[in-house]
Amino acid sequence: MKWPSHGGQPQAMKKLCNIENDKEILDFSANLNPLGPPTWLKEEIIQNLDSLTCYPDPSYSRSSSCIAEYEGASNGQILLTNGGAEAIFLAAKLFEGRKAIIVQPTFIEYERACIHYQIVTEDVFLDEKSDFQLPLQQIFEKMKEVDVIFLCRPNNPTGTVVDEESLKQLLNEGRNTGTYIVVDEAFVDFLPFSIPSLTRWLASYSNLILLRSLTKMYTIPGLRLGYVLANKEVIEKMREAQMPWSINAFADAVVPRLLEDRTFIEKTHHWLKLQSTYLFEKLTDLDFYCSTSKVNFYLLRDNLNPNRTDELFHYLFLHGILTRHTHNFKRLEGEYLRIAIRSEEENKQLLFYLQKWRNEQ
Repeated sequence: MKWPSHGGQPQAMKKLCNIENDKEILDFSANLNPLGPPTWLKEEIIQNLDSLTCYPDPSYSRSSSCIAEYEGASNGQILLTNGGAEAIFLAAKLFEGRKAIIVQPTFIEYERACIHYQIVTEDVFLDEKSDFQLPLQQIFEKMKEVDVIFLCRPNNPTGTVVDEESLKQLLNEGRNTGTYIVVDEAFVDFLPFSIPSLTRWLASYSNLILLRSLTKMYTIPGLRLGYVLANKEVIEKMREAQMPWSINAFADAVVPRLLEDRTFIEKTHHWLKLQSTYLFEKLTDLDFYCSTSKVNFYLLRDNLNPNRTDELFHYLFLHGILTRHTHNFKRLEGEYLRIAIRSEEENKQLLFYLQKWRNEQ
C-alpha cells in the first residue's frame, strides 16, 4: 500500500482501503485540538473580509509585535511564516549545501527540506528501549562534522520531551563546534505549564532556532500560520529568503486575538490532562504500550500482538476510526500507531473497539 505521508486524510485512506465514501469516520490521525477553533474565530474572519481587496502589511508588524510581547522577545527575533512547514524550509535554507543531523523518528518535513536544499543528513535515533530518550553522547561524537541539528520537542510522533539539561548540554557543545540547534516546538502549547517553552533561552544561545505553529492548538490548518524565534541576524537571513506576502490577510488579522485567548488555552490543558490520564490508564489495563507522551498524541502498540499493527489499523478503520500509520517514520517501520487524543466521547469509542479487538484475538 502507498501510505499517505501525513495524517488527516480520511478520504484518501477510504480509497486505499476500499471503504465506502459516505462512511462516517472519527479522525484520530491528525494532531489537532478537538476543542477548536475558538468560537469567536469565524466572526473575526467575517469582520476582516474587506482585507481581501488589499495587500497585507509585508512586514506583518502588528502580528509580529503581538507575538514578541507574548513571547517576551523583541520584534527583530520574530518571523511570521506560512505555517510550520515554511518555518522548517526557511530554517533549512540557512544551511544550504552543508551537513545536518536529524533526530529520528520524527516529522518527515525536516528530511524533505534538507533534500530540497542539498543538505547532507545523518540520522541519530531516539532510544526506543528507554522510551525514546535522546542519545546525547552519540550526538556529541558527530557534532564537529555538522552545521545544524534538527530536533522536535515535543517530538512527533512519540509525544516525548527532551529534558532541559540534555538540551543545554547540546546547545553548549554546539557553541563549541559552531553547530546550530533547530528545535521544532509545534506542539509546545499542549505541554503542561510546568514545562515551559525555550524562548527564554534565546538571549543565552545564539545557536538556538525555535519553530512554532499555531495550527495545532487552535485547529486552523487551513489558515497556515506559524513563526520562527531566533537571534536577529538569523531572522534577517530567513526574512531575505522568504517569499513576499507568504502570510494571507486573514491569518495576519487573527494573531492578536489568538494570543490573547488564555481561557481557550487553559480549557485545552484541563481537557488534555483529564483525557490523557483516563486514556493511558485504560490502555495499560488492556495491555497496550503507550509512549510517555506529554501532549495530545501518543504511540500505541499491542503488547500481545506486536507484529499485527497493520491488522489493528485496518480493524479500527473498518469500524470508523482512522489512526496514523508509522510506515514513513524511520525505525518505527509501521510497528506502532500514532493516535491523537480526542473528545471524551470519541476516546471512549476508540477504547470500545480496542477492547473488542482484544476480545476477538
